[in-house]
Amino acid sequence: MSRVARTIHGKMSGLLGVLLLVAGANSMYASNSAVIDLRPNNFDNLVLNSDHIWVVEFYAPWCGHCQQLMPEYDKAATALKGVVKVGAVNADEHKSLGGKYGVRGFPTIKIFGLDKKPEEYNGPRSAAGIVDAALNAASQKVRKSLGGKTSGGESKSKDSKDVIELTDENFDKTVLNSEDMWLVEFYAPWCGHCKNLAPEWATAATELKGKVKLGALDATVNTLKASKYEIKGYPTIKFFAPGKKDADSLQDYDGGRTSGDIVNWALEKLAENIPAPEVVQITSEQALRATCEDKPICVVSVLPHILDCQSDCRNGYLKTLSNLGEKYKKKMWGWVWTEAGAQLHIEDALEIGGFGYPALAAVNIKKMKYSLLKGSFSYDGINEFLRDLSYGRGGTAPLKGAKLPVIIETTPWDGKDAEPPQEEEIDLSDVNLDEKDEL
Repeated sequence: MSRVARTIHGKMSGLLGVLLLVAGANSMYASNSAVIDLRPNNFDNLVLNSDHIWVVEFYAPWCGHCQQLMPEYDKAATALKGVVKVGAVNADEHKSLGGKYGVRGFPTIKIFGLDKKPEEYNGPRSAAGIVDAALNAASQKVRKSLGGKTSGGESKSKDSKDVIELTDENFDKTVLNSEDMWLVEFYAPWCGHCKNLAPEWATAATELKGKVKLGALDATVNTLKASKYEIKGYPTIKFFAPGKKDADSLQDYDGGRTSGDIVNWALEKLAENIPAPEVVQITSEQALRATCEDKPICVVSVLPHILDCQSDCRNGYLKTLSNLGEKYKKKMWGWVWTEAGAQLHIEDALEIGGFGYPALAAVNIKKMKYSLLKGSFSYDGINEFLRDLSYGRGGTAPLKGAKLPVIIETTPWDGKDAEPPQEEEIDLSDVNLDEKDEL
């Protein structure tokens, strides 16, 4: 190759490199990654019009959770190469794609499996979890190709532990006397449709854990309940609304039989029936755990001392929190409050002291992380903070001490104003002010 040719070749190579760099500039994943960059101009052709199972992440480059997921997602894509396709959409740039698939927060992962109907992945944000879900979708596709069934034999999902076994003896106490929302499957062990439903039911139970309870009752053994609820075919699924149960609490389930169908149906019903959460005062560790331990986020407020903010003032803050609890009730968050100085360990763990009162933080107890409100403690200020948090925006920090703070048992507020402490009157009648004491 001549010197001129080599020079031209070198310039062309450099230009190509720049072009490739520019083309991938808006993608969070490297050009040599096994994660395929998906955009509106290639999504339908690559994903919807292909015979492959696809795992697709919808992300935003600025999202901290997306950045934390990136190495695990990359690792999963490499492991699944040649088996399942793995892609990613910059939904911050390509909002049309995010909107089309109902993406409301980042990162969101959807699996395009059978019939290309996307199902949201809610498992662990790890390579192993993503690979397991992808292989499960691929397995269903293969089984359907073989015999039209998505599962076979007596096999059970590894997540079947989250399906609660019900009997004639425990049904009333477990279901009817609980405040939870329930979906109950009445089945027969020999029923083929029941066997096909089993792994889907188990997966749905895991995804709905902490929100909706799923149970299963062998109707061939527990004939009292099967007769009471007029079970005539298998499987039959009954819905029991949340709250106090009565005859009107019972409805027939009329949704689909995939885990995605079951989850979506249950969440829609939950949204219809769920009351606004109570804003609970932190008076003990038990009160805090009962309100927050199984919630994805717990909103913790520290209100001014009653001497600094009497009942009208405090009730105003509590009403603001209640209104926001109503707005975000579908999120299934916990809401708690404490008085300034009453739970100093909490204030210390959340490093609230430097911002004054009232103060607010959103805490994930399972991950022991929190995000502190730095704007105004008002409806609009807190709403903006929580909205950004639900979309994956805003920084988080580990709880100081990396464990649940020590909770001091306190007396609940009685709803009344507080009397300022009275100064003790000193009797000066016996004091001779004319006398001078020598030092």
